[in-house]
Amino acid sequence: MKKYYAVIDTNVLVSSMLKSDSIPGQIIDMILLGRIVPLLNEEIISEYEDVLTRNKFGFEDGQAEALIENIRAKAIFLPREHTDEAFPDEDDIVFFEIALSGRSTMDAYLVTGNIRHYPIKKFVVTPRQMLEIIENDPD
Repeated sequence: MKKYYAVIDTNVLVSSMLKSDSIPGQIIDMILLGRIVPLLNEEIISEYEDVLTRNKFGFEDGQAEALIENIRAKAIFLPREHTDEAFPDEDDIVFFEIALSGRSTMDAYLVTGNIRHYPIKKFVVTPRQMLEIIENDPD
């Protein structure tokens, strides 16, 4: 089974937890099954923890922490690779820079539901596009 490497934006995790049978939910399932290997650093983990534990989402106690720990256990941790690209939200830069770092040694993607928050690059994809890449790959 071919593995795919991807930085997963926080909004994909939120969407998957709100509706597990959604396309973002399928992305998380692929991580948990080992088909997608998450690329991370501690800043991204902190972002996941901060956002997913907000009361406004109403996730059950421990649900977010369990997902984050599962993702952490399957992840490759990378250093940031600096970019001079402009971003509407500076909190998004780390996701892009980790994807750049991954791309230096592997075919890595950045999967986000907010594609407009990132520079237009072939490796910045929506959850649906990531599924299509995997489904259409002849390997």
